Amino acid sequence: MSSDNGDSNFQTVTEMPGDPVSRIQITRLLSRYGWAADYCHNKDVVEAGCGAGPGLGLLDQTARTLEAGDYCEPILERARVHYGTRIPLTCFDALKMPFANASKDIVVLFEAIYYLPSARDFVVECKRVLRPGGKVLLATANKDLWDFHPSAYSVQYFGVPDLRELFGDSGFSTEFFGFERAGQPSIRAKVLRLIKRIAVASRIMPRTMAGKRWLKRMVFGAPVPMPNELVRAADMPPDPVLLADSSPDTVHRIIYCAATLDS
Repeated sequence: MSSDNGDSNFQTVTEMPGDPVSRIQITRLLSRYGWAADYCHNKDVVEAGCGAGPGLGLLDQTARTLEAGDYCEPILERARVHYGTRIPLTCFDALKMPFANASKDIVVLFEAIYYLPSARDFVVECKRVLRPGGKVLLATANKDLWDFHPSAYSVQYFGVPDLRELFGDSGFSTEFFGFERAGQPSIRAKVLRLIKRIAVASRIMPRTMAGKRWLKRMVFGAPVPMPNELVRAADMPPDPVLLADSSPDTVHRIIYCAATLDS
């Protein structure tokens, strides 16, 4: 990822340890990292775009080796302060990862593919880094929900058919999962979603995390502090639901993709 002021931009849209976040955000983090950890048993794993590293501890519990990094040095420094020497952390561009050819089994990229200037170049780079049969694990907001709104500084969002084509063109097979059904909204939720939709259409939706907190509090209730490191809970979120990959998913808020490099 490259931008003249990329570091400052990403700091405004990244929630840091101690920041107030909704409980549903913690649930979403536990879900995606718990899902990924199941793939990482005895594997050589790298997380690109790890941010301040809240999920690295869960991945490290199952991986044979784990390395991670982020494009934004100030954000990554927060992870370094917490993890110390437990996990090697390097500032790097997801399009040019500092790993040898065929040296990893898993590449994790959560809620970041839409920031990349070229998702296709990222897939090609993953193909270089992964061993045959290796996997790319993605989580992304579902652009096919009616009330979807893009993050500030995003480049392109991908739905299920888009990701299938993106990875298929580079020799990956794909499997998709959905998490957090949108369900039937209450009258209050409908009003809030309408306000949100109008704000997006009018380009007045707050661009920074601080600017969005008031809206999240209205929708999700009182916040809790973002942890430095997630801890596996006794009541982990339910497993994501396997999806068909032939049509857009209009039910779930989060789409997970497991893309496997053909042997």
